[in-house]
Amino acid sequence: MTDRKTELARNLAKVEERIAAACAAAGRKREEVTLIVVTKTYPASDVRMLSELGVRHVAENRDQDAAPKAAACSDLSLNWHFVGQLQTNKVRSVVGYADVVQSVDRSRLVTALSNEAERAGREVGCLIQVALDAGAAGRGERGGVAPGGIEELADLVARAPGLRLDGLMTVAPLTGEYAGRQQAAFERLMDLSTDLRRIHPAANMVSAGMSADLEEAVAAGATHVRVGTAVLGVRPSLG
Repeated sequence: MTDRKTELARNLAKVEERIAAACAAAGRKREEVTLIVVTKTYPASDVRMLSELGVRHVAENRDQDAAPKAAACSDLSLNWHFVGQLQTNKVRSVVGYADVVQSVDRSRLVTALSNEAERAGREVGCLIQVALDAGAAGRGERGGVAPGGIEELADLVARAPGLRLDGLMTVAPLTGEYAGRQQAAFERLMDLSTDLRRIHPAANMVSAGMSADLEEAVAAGATHVRVGTAVLGVRPSLG
């Protein structure tokens, strides 16, 4: 085993211990929480090693990095999640490899995703990204739709050919009433998920929590956690 693969295996084991402990503390079964490893800025060789170590879900946030990486790893049994803010001019490329787009936050994006999924003959899972720091414009600093906009957008996704409404996603906000209150933010997301599932029962995926706050997300009830740094290490500066 290479030094890098040994490092990844060790880090994965530590994250697994954290998730298992958080599940136990919350009275949840470990299999209720899926780990998504965020591989942004890291090479395809790391993705390949992660696959060999048992990882099945990986996430990217920039198409220009993700597309060639996904192509290089197309022989692997992986589920690719797109978690970054997505411009409509990148939708065709993203639909080519992403199994789930976690950052759906506007109707124009739903239309573009539907058109490209239909063209490609694919079904793409969609999560509504919820901005718990949404201001007067109804959007958050890092994208997302205000809680009041979830129902309309979810209905649009549910009706769109080629798309599947899977649930909700959020990023713990840095400003507003939930700043520094990750668990409260994730509990609010769970309440919104409960509301959504009354209308769309199958939309039961809740993606929340990252390296620093996965325990709070698990305690709140998240079904998926997105972990990058704790598995892959501190990312190099992008400039």
